[in-house]
Amino acid sequence: MDDLYDEFGNFIGEAESDEDAQSTGQAADAYVYDDEEQDEEAANDQQLMEIDDDGPSNAVILHEDKQYYPSASDVYGPDVEVLVQEEDTQSLAQPIIAPVVQKKFTVQEADLPPVYFQRDFMTDLMNYPEQIRNIAIAGHLHHGKTAFMDMLVMETHDIQDRLDKKKGRKREEQLRYTDVHVLERERGVSIKAAPMTIVLQSTARKSHLFNILDTPGHVNFVDEVAASVRLADGVVLVVDIVEGVQVNTEQVIKHAVLEGLPLTLVINKMDRLILELKLPPQDAYFKIKHVIEEVNTVIENTIPGQGEKRRISPERGNVAFACANMRWCFTLQSFAKMYADFYPGSNKGPGFGQSKKSIDAAKFALRLWGDIFFNPRSRKFTRKAMEEGSKRSFVYWVLEPIYKLYSHTLSESPEDLKETLAQLGIHLKPSQYKMDAKELMRLVCEQYFGPASGFVDMVIQHVPSPKEGARRMLDRYYTGPLDSKTAESMQKCDQDGPLVVHVTKLFNSTDAKSFHSLGRVMSGIAKPLQSVRVLGEGYTLEDEEDMVVATVTDTWIAESRYNIPTSGVPAGNWVLLGGVDNSIVKTATIVSQKLPDNEDAYIFRPIRHFFESVFKVAVEPINPSELPKMLDGLRKINKSYPLITTKVEESGEHVILGTGELYMDCVLHDLRRLYADMELKVSDPVTRFCETVVEMSAIKCYALTPNKKNKLTMIAEPLDPGIAEDIEAGKVNIKDPVRTVGKFFEENYGYDLLASRNIWAFGPDDMGPNILQNDTLPSDVDPKSLRSVRDTIRQGFSWATREGPLCEEPIRNTKFRITDVNLAPEAIFRGGGQIIPTSRRACYSSFLMASPRLMEPVYSCSMTGPADAVSSLYTVLARRRGHVLQDGPIAGTPLYSVKGLIPVIDSFGFETDLRIHTQGQAIVSLVFDRWSIVPGDPLDKDIKLRPLEPASAQATARDFVLKTRRRKGLAEDVTISKFLEPDLFRSLKESGILDV
Repeated sequence: MDDLYDEFGNFIGEAESDEDAQSTGQAADAYVYDDEEQDEEAANDQQLMEIDDDGPSNAVILHEDKQYYPSASDVYGPDVEVLVQEEDTQSLAQPIIAPVVQKKFTVQEADLPPVYFQRDFMTDLMNYPEQIRNIAIAGHLHHGKTAFMDMLVMETHDIQDRLDKKKGRKREEQLRYTDVHVLERERGVSIKAAPMTIVLQSTARKSHLFNILDTPGHVNFVDEVAASVRLADGVVLVVDIVEGVQVNTEQVIKHAVLEGLPLTLVINKMDRLILELKLPPQDAYFKIKHVIEEVNTVIENTIPGQGEKRRISPERGNVAFACANMRWCFTLQSFAKMYADFYPGSNKGPGFGQSKKSIDAAKFALRLWGDIFFNPRSRKFTRKAMEEGSKRSFVYWVLEPIYKLYSHTLSESPEDLKETLAQLGIHLKPSQYKMDAKELMRLVCEQYFGPASGFVDMVIQHVPSPKEGARRMLDRYYTGPLDSKTAESMQKCDQDGPLVVHVTKLFNSTDAKSFHSLGRVMSGIAKPLQSVRVLGEGYTLEDEEDMVVATVTDTWIAESRYNIPTSGVPAGNWVLLGGVDNSIVKTATIVSQKLPDNEDAYIFRPIRHFFESVFKVAVEPINPSELPKMLDGLRKINKSYPLITTKVEESGEHVILGTGELYMDCVLHDLRRLYADMELKVSDPVTRFCETVVEMSAIKCYALTPNKKNKLTMIAEPLDPGIAEDIEAGKVNIKDPVRTVGKFFEENYGYDLLASRNIWAFGPDDMGPNILQNDTLPSDVDPKSLRSVRDTIRQGFSWATREGPLCEEPIRNTKFRITDVNLAPEAIFRGGGQIIPTSRRACYSSFLMASPRLMEPVYSCSMTGPADAVSSLYTVLARRRGHVLQDGPIAGTPLYSVKGLIPVIDSFGFETDLRIHTQGQAIVSLVFDRWSIVPGDPLDKDIKLRPLEPASAQATARDFVLKTRRRKGLAEDVTISKFLEPDLFRSLKESGILDV
């Protein structure tokens, strides 16, 4: 090769002749063609130029097409996705190809946990409505509802081994089996209602199916309680023996009584009497009696004069005593049975006389409560203490044995304790005697008291079965006729009837992408792959828009941490449905595609909550392109929380309305993390306002239609106190016959017959706190033409009361009277487009001439804490326009209870402020109480508001109105001339009535 070139690189070799080159080329071609004879298809695709891979190529290759190294796709093959990442555009902490993460937002069992009953047996029990009980466990925060559920879970689920394996601090943690939400685990407070279906045995060893909903105790989450109670036939009220009846306990009692639900009481944390308060048994009896009487007082105050039949008392069997942490619960009846089992046919027991008969547990239980004393020498029960050493029977037979059991277990050495427990028939393993005091106490109590069969007896006796409870549900909530075939099959809990399911709650799936609907099967059997009609809250026979046809994809039995798939759930039970949630927002009625005899489908009424959403924040995405994502998240939030309201203001801001600070905190956490997975900008919290009047309109205000052919004249005046509350409570319904509505106002508020029968509408909706009344005389206005515009005037009234003139907040507590109507004779000149806006303007002008005022929501504030924390509450409340109503000690404890009022707009950060002042000793509950008029005239232009200076007391209303208008993007001030007719405005201005 070196001989062909000289030292300067010039070619000196012999050139190849053309003939040689041609022969070489022919030989190469011959070789190729020989090869290709074997494969004809390859010959067809032969390129004009063959490139020899081994030798140098004469082909012209562009620079960018040159390949010096094999590409990643050549190395790894076509099945592997190859990403080319530029240097420094991604942090080292972030992988180029992120692993697929399955998001989990709830605590779930990996598999179905083992239980002490056959699951087939549980599903068989579902077919017998008489053996089923649907209950909701409710009460105040930290009174032990979730712990009580844990006790029932441990009784039915074989998970103790798993708990024993926990080490250190985790071993000390409460199980909280029904708290599955991420925030519930972090904060130790229930946020969502949690359903659970279990099989429990009564004292007679008979199995019953219990559908239980564990509800939150924080006052902000009472919406969950209302949604849960709708599905239940009875309420189990859990009360902490030390704290007694607190604000949320009161709310739950009132709601249950007004809804006609049977109440049973569980007095929880009984061990606090012994270990914390160290009360002697005699005083402990009075403390228990006091708590029971507190509950009865609330019942009596809710339905005056009828409290006796709803009274709860231990001898009636509707009160249970429990310590959920130690896993024991009993009623007087079950405790008497323990004695009867312990002393069968013996004269050593508390028998009546010296006979050797066995104890009659039922008669014995009746003597265990109240002013009945046991005389140990004569062994007789008397109404008075007859001899020395005689004690109340409850103290002697119930409290003293429990006190002794606790004191022996906690104070004796293992050897002595072994002997003592052996006398009671309690035997532990040797290693268990050396356990921690709490664990030892729990083991002893579990063996001494046994399962919670007394609680089961109490619920079975005092809570009706689904078959008996169906009538109450239909009477109160069903909008359809009760004599139809569908209603009859619902009353009978008929499995063979048409499918009807009442859904009140939506639970998100583990990955928070979709929702499952929890409902009660009223009739028929809910099965998978069934085509159904989903009727929303707005569905009526006239307006079928709120109806969707869907297919049930799955049916489960809900168990909080796990769901049991099933082939069908019959009437009388609760069911978790998959695939029907798309159109459901709050509640829904699910019916089969075709009802018998082609009957019309009717819905169950929406839930009436005993709280209002008045806490308001505005949200927007940090990245504007993520707006659709946020809107989807808001839709899901709306489904997840029963009392949340989301809306878009005219200024374009997205507003969320909730019940309080903790509630809103949980909502925004779910929006950011679960449903939208994005960052948000959140405004400072504000509150919802209302608008009202305090006087009658100064003049009759009229409004002309745009075509000047119709004229409406109105007067606005305040409603009598109590009417707005009665309308909102549903005591009177505008859809009832005119005579019924008229009679209500005649009897309760002294309306005359003509006025009461001419009430046209409540506003802004059918349960709104405003009234539209026709005050025209048939001699002045033609009734026929007035009837033709009645609906359009109503619509204008509804529009006006939904957004008032002061700052576009709802109008409240106002009556609008139509005093005169002049209508065009031709129907075409008095259509909706003419009358509706005119009706609205007439409402606004009469409203503004009747001394308008702003109303703000007020929280009732309840504090529980030590005596030295009371003065701090006075200080903090006074700073925030609040005041104390009452304070006093909680009987039998060192705690004080204080009640006061605080405006919602001044309550933001109040709880934190108070905690700092009291070093965290005080617990506060803020509950919506009422609407109160803000001091000052909102239209007083003489008031000068300076920036960064707090408004004076009489300037508060003006301050709120201007700031609200500014926030909503409205004009700076309210202009009366905008709503008054020009002629009327001119005459008023000249007469000096208007200082404008």
